[in-house]
Amino acid sequence: MLNRRILRVKAFKILYSYVSSGSTSIMSAEKDLLLSCEKCRDLYLLMLNLARALRNAEGDSIAARRNKFLPTEEDINPNMKFFGNLFVETLDNNMDFVKICEKKGLLWKEHDIFVRRLLKSVSSKEYFMKYMESPERSMADDCGVFIRIYENELEDNDELQQILEDASLYWVDDLGYVLGYIIKTLKGLRKGETFSVPPLFQSDSESAKSSEGIEDDKAYVLKLLDYAMANYDRLFKMIASSTANWDSDRLVSTDAALIILGLSEAAVFPQIPVKVTINEYVEISKYYSTSNSRIFVNGLLDRLIQKGLEDGSIVKSGKGLL
Repeated sequence: MLNRRILRVKAFKILYSYVSSGSTSIMSAEKDLLLSCEKCRDLYLLMLNLARALRNAEGDSIAARRNKFLPTEEDINPNMKFFGNLFVETLDNNMDFVKICEKKGLLWKEHDIFVRRLLKSVSSKEYFMKYMESPERSMADDCGVFIRIYENELEDNDELQQILEDASLYWVDDLGYVLGYIIKTLKGLRKGETFSVPPLFQSDSESAKSSEGIEDDKAYVLKLLDYAMANYDRLFKMIASSTANWDSDRLVSTDAALIILGLSEAAVFPQIPVKVTINEYVEISKYYSTSNSRIFVNGLLDRLIQKGLEDGSIVKSGKGLL
């Protein structure tokens, strides 16, 4: 499930957190890193399970309308399309998914007010009303309405953000990635793919296992973090000596952590192209550092990697790696 970009982000957050707190325990850092990865998949499962919660809320609403003192014809014979959504039925029938959600408590029972409000909001949207009015009944159509829900209703939802922040500090920044992965899951189902609970790391997927040259992502991110923490002081001095015009206090920042991770990746993984490494950490800097960090990280990381290639401390061999 987790790709290299999100693994780099998680390694960066752990490195920055540990350095800022003065901790040098690599073992504890590794434990926190793996927990952060696991929590990201938990959030995926929780947000996916929101589809079942919305369907159940629709069922409660249908029952309440039918039991009114003076129900209308529409109350007695409601539109059951959303309640019978085939995507939600797929989740219901996947026992691995249902059991892991129940075992980990990835449920929405304590947040039924939020679920009902979300259903009411969704029900008022034009795309939902068109879905309900359409006579089509297919997996593609039923996945389509949930793609719209996950695309439009959740990432900027303040109530949801508060629920997630209260539940886990690890979930604060993972929602965007998780929603994107859920949309990918839905698009796959719409094309006829089957649903299964994804492995934690993408390298553990069946498609990755059947491909030659796919490296273990867990080993990758642990090795990256271990090297960065073990060599932080040495690499920080290298950065400081290359930035004589910069205040050293500025270097004790997200920029330094990003550059140190980039240098660590370049040194430890000879098979990863230099351009890939630089581009990845520049992209991360856009979200987690200052407005000027992109230029600073790009320029200094490129210069220090080139210096390492010249003195032999960084080795790259193979076409397209430099």
